[in-house]
Amino acid sequence: NTSFAVASNTKSFTATALGILVDEGKLNWNDKVVDYLPWFRLYDPYVTQNMTIRDLLSHRSGLETFSGDLIWYGSSYSRDEVIKRASFLKPRYGFRETYGYSNIMFLVAGQIVAEVSGMSWDDFLSQRIFKPLSMNHTTTSIKQLDLKGNTALPHNDVDGQVISINYLNWDNIGPAGSINSTSADMIKWLQLQLHKGKWGDETIISEKSLRELWSPQTIQRVSSFSERLWPSTHFKSYGMGWGLMDYHGKKVISHSGGYDGMISFSAFVPEANLGFVILTNINSSLYYPLSYKILDTYLSNDTTDWSTRFYDLIEQNKEAEKKKLEEDELKLIPGTSPTLPLEKYTGTYLSEVYGEVKVELKDNQLYLSFGPTPMFHSPLKHWQYNTFKIKFPEVPSLPEGKAAFIIDTDQVQKLLIDVPNPDFDFTELDFIHQK
Repeated sequence: NTSFAVASNTKSFTATALGILVDEGKLNWNDKVVDYLPWFRLYDPYVTQNMTIRDLLSHRSGLETFSGDLIWYGSSYSRDEVIKRASFLKPRYGFRETYGYSNIMFLVAGQIVAEVSGMSWDDFLSQRIFKPLSMNHTTTSIKQLDLKGNTALPHNDVDGQVISINYLNWDNIGPAGSINSTSADMIKWLQLQLHKGKWGDETIISEKSLRELWSPQTIQRVSSFSERLWPSTHFKSYGMGWGLMDYHGKKVISHSGGYDGMISFSAFVPEANLGFVILTNINSSLYYPLSYKILDTYLSNDTTDWSTRFYDLIEQNKEAEKKKLEEDELKLIPGTSPTLPLEKYTGTYLSEVYGEVKVELKDNQLYLSFGPTPMFHSPLKHWQYNTFKIKFPEVPSLPEGKAAFIIDTDQVQKLLIDVPNPDFDFTELDFIHQK
């Protein structure tokens, strides 16, 4: 009964909420988003007018994976404000062309739940899913957690040291990832799936709607690396709120979740009447070898030592990252200095997507602050020419990055930021210097 953040395992709940509304005849999977949220906009007008509820739930909007996550992560923006700012995100792919994991599209889906049901997404889940299943320790906000009670605290592994970190409020992206739950409650959730939507004598969601959620919507690529490591997996796809694949001749339905200092995984195999959940309170890859060990044990005679295999892969990745950092430092041209006096770099910089950041002069050193995201701030340490190093002290999980000022005719025109990490793309934020 210990509470953990389950992050993107929330997505299956949001998809199920919409399935309940489909069962009630209040909407259809192929309804247009703009029919429920007339103010909804994306970069391409055609995509805006043709985006359906099914599209929202299957990661095929054309946006790149995690695009726009810096709009909501740790920011003061409301749910609607996050969606409105996403209209400035430039797509990477064609509409419905390929898979691009999007938290913001699931946020849109949650706002449709609110619009159609007449209650907030949070209240709908509480009344229509949590209460009927007696998921009494499951919430949609960290505001509902007892941090001094039976609640796991998040941790990060930073520079070889395990450190405790604070919970971060994810309310503004709620329908994509804000649920907190326990192993006992999450097992009830998986039992509902295995019982095909029935809980005792009550039908929470119809088997027909569940089958839609569990059916391939967006095809995913199985790489040659995956083929070598998991030869029994031939197909992968994303349904609606669930990932799908074959493994040892069975259909596996699953989802992972990554929160600050916590990783989770839930899976079920209808043919084997098997379901399991893994909740951890550190940013660790533990769930990966553990989940395959569980699947192997129940579905086959495979005795692969996944722990050793993944450990070796992780160590190889660490060495590759270390080598890349060393190569980056070798590119440094010593003895350079900024083109302009430091005062010229100060001021407000505006990104249509994100909003404002400010560069100030403190103790003869430039300092960067993200307005809507107070935890993003850093001194700017000169690296070379007009490029400076940045490191956010309040977000130790993010590595060191670079901030480059673009200059034209003795004036700073824009600021480009790059913090290399797998979760947030700082490069899609184009900050223009406000004169």
